[in-house]
Amino acid sequence: MKTGAERNNNDPLSSDWVYEDAFSRNLGLISPEEQQRLRTSRVAIAGMGGVGGVQLITLARLGVGRFSIADPDTFEVVNFNRQFGAEVSSVGQGKAAVMAEKAREINPEVDIRLFEEPVTPRNVDDFLDGADAFVDGIDFFSFDVRRMLFAEAKKRGIWAVTAGPIGFSTAWLLFDPNGMSFDDYFDLHDGMEPVDVFAAFLMGLAPRGTHFPYIDLSYVDRQSGRGPSAGIAAALCSGVTGAEIIKVLLKRGPLYPVPHYTQFDAYRRILRAGKLRWGNRGPIQRLKRAILRRRMTALGYGKEEE
Repeated sequence: MKTGAERNNNDPLSSDWVYEDAFSRNLGLISPEEQQRLRTSRVAIAGMGGVGGVQLITLARLGVGRFSIADPDTFEVVNFNRQFGAEVSSVGQGKAAVMAEKAREINPEVDIRLFEEPVTPRNVDDFLDGADAFVDGIDFFSFDVRRMLFAEAKKRGIWAVTAGPIGFSTAWLLFDPNGMSFDDYFDLHDGMEPVDVFAAFLMGLAPRGTHFPYIDLSYVDRQSGRGPSAGIAAALCSGVTGAEIIKVLLKRGPLYPVPHYTQFDAYRRILRAGKLRWGNRGPIQRLKRAILRRRMTALGYGKEEE
């Protein structure tokens, strides 16, 4: 783990930088007192790729002053269509380190705890230490680490947000540490087949999926961890996540944690929101999961490489 650098007093731009001036245009949406609360708030973000990277930037521009960020990966050319930090100059560089520097360019005072290794049960205490909220920017197919982090956040009384970039839409869920757990909502447990976990997560995230008419699921590849994606959806994710985090950190309402769900599809101009009283365990959700499972199995999802 590396800790964020202090303000560089040798940099003339940095030495002239004043927090209150940098975020003064937030006023009118956020009070001066609330802005100072954001300044001392810490948000933990796991994943600095397509979703997590732009979420970090969005929250940094809101004036959140403390972050814990984690990502063990490096930028590649295949990241260019959606990941904020993916540029010619950053290919081969660590995603977490690159994004930390971009956040410091916005706020030279920002306090960043930098994790350039995977978050595991061994270092999750350090990662979530002092966090006021947790944001899920983890790769879609990294279900085990996602389950672990949401369970640990709940144990520590930390609100958590997951926002998925699905097609040209975002679907998002808010988790109250005193409410339904991640595993209970999605109906997940140890020992499930990969295709069942995929179906449960996708159908729980977007129960009334707006994206199915235009998304080609044959491009989903569990082995490589790749699937259809677009920067449009990543940007939508950051906006809705920022709105939820503002409400959590500033104790504004109303909040709609799971079993409530929401999906906004900019391409189809559709907003869908509702409540799954039994989460993914409800009979309609079970049927949807079974249909998606059959579809993905027919496409070869879950088969090991020869």
